[in-house]
Amino acid sequence: MKIGCCVCMTLGLVLLMAASSDTTNALSHPIQCCFNFVNFKIPPKNIIKIEKTDSNCPKSGYVVTTPRARFCKHEDILQQS
Repeated sequence: MKIGCCVCMTLGLVLLMAASSDTTNALSHPIQCCFNFVNFKIPPKNIIKIEKTDSNCPKSGYVVTTPRARFCKHEDILQQS
């Protein structure tokens, strides 16, 4: 009977830690980060949406959505010259 009690207590502690951890919040609120950036120009007519990466991401940038794919671009590359 002691083994069953230890198993239940351990399982309960693990569930409590999981419920109170930040990772469960991250699962309900996904953060979009960029790790690889492209340096080619994307024609403005092909851009559907541009979203800034979250401030918690290790690298700042923008996620550019086109009809074919999504690309990560650096802030200075998006500016028109």
